[in-house]
This record gives sequence, structure tokens and C-alpha cells, in this order.
Amino acid sequence: MAKEIPDLVAEARTGTGKGAARQARRNGKVPGIVYGDGKEPTPIQLDFNPLLTRLRAGRFMSTLFNLKVAGQDDVRVICRGVQRDVVKDLPTHIDFMRLHRNTRVNLFIHVEFINHEEAPGLKRGGTLVVVRPEVELVVTASDIPDHITVDLSGKKIGDVIHIEDVVLPAGVKPTIDRNFVIANIAAPSGLRSSDNEDEAEAETAEA
Repeated sequence: MAKEIPDLVAEARTGTGKGAARQARRNGKVPGIVYGDGKEPTPIQLDFNPLLTRLRAGRFMSTLFNLKVAGQDDVRVICRGVQRDVVKDLPTHIDFMRLHRNTRVNLFIHVEFINHEEAPGLKRGGTLVVVRPEVELVVTASDIPDHITVDLSGKKIGDVIHIEDVVLPAGVKPTIDRNFVIANIAAPSGLRSSDNEDEAEAETAEA
């Protein structure tokens, strides 16, 4: 299911360079730039507090935005970089790239796990070990999935879930060619200890 494209409101910024950027920050703004699509870079600025709220909410770098600037046509953009104050870890500059509807981009997409109650391995006390909570995928700008889904139904202790076990949305593919691991069902610690004891006893008997 594709995300609803949220609006991101910004203002045109007059002047470029460090002086103009410092002035924007003094005014409670975060300076930024919009580039790409064969057009001249456009300097912008965003209100600090709303931007900080969105950054802290997560997934900012994987969200397609409808950028609204007064006096300009709306444009679809994706964040390609956030510079932060090294001490306060607060945003000091932000870069956006313009996108067409059919532009293909690499994005990290959240992995959602469902049907925990239908996994025999978890019922026996096993633990879901998530190796990749997000997966980098090649997606189309007009149809960015909100997440990919891993169905845990029938998964037993020791089962390993690879990317090829996941049904991806049409037109979406991983950026990595190999069949990498997303998660596994690990044995509970008591069961692991019991297995180790059994192995030790078997080795003693053989000796």
C-alpha cells in the first residue's frame, strides 16, 4: 500500500552562502536547498520546530514529500541529507532532491512482522531476532510502500527468514542481489542450555 504523500511547507530563501544561512537560523528557520531534475538549485527555509518534530518522528529520509513554497509550483521531493549541530544534534541545514512520479530511488523501508501468535517457535518460548528492521529497496517515487510485511505463521525455532521469503510490492526490488537474512526465530535460553548439555553428554559417552 502506497503512502499518502504529506505536504511539507517551506519558504523561498533570499541569498545563499554562510551569511544567509546564519541569518535564517537566527530567525528560527532551518536553511535548505532543493536540487535535481535538471533545474537550478532553489534555496529554501523551513520553520525549525515543525521540522524537528518530523525528524524525531522517524522515517524522514524515506518519506516522499509534496513541497509547497508560496509563489512556486508544488514539487515532489525526498530528503537526501540533514546537517546537524555536532553538540546539540539539531538540524542546521537540509537537502532535498526533486523527483518525478516515475523516478526510481533507493529507500530504506520499514519491515513489519505479523501473526506472531501463529508462529509455533514463538509459542514455545522462542525469540524473534530482527536482523534488518529496515530494508533498502528500489522503489518508484509515485508508489513508495509504507512497509513490507513478514508473515510469521508456521515459523518454528531455528527458522531463518530471507528477503526472498517476502512478497514485495510490484515494481519493488532489493538493492542487494544476494538472498540476505531479515530475521530468525532463536531458541529460548533454557532450550539452548539443554541442547548444550545433551551435546556435552554425547561427547562424554563417545569418549
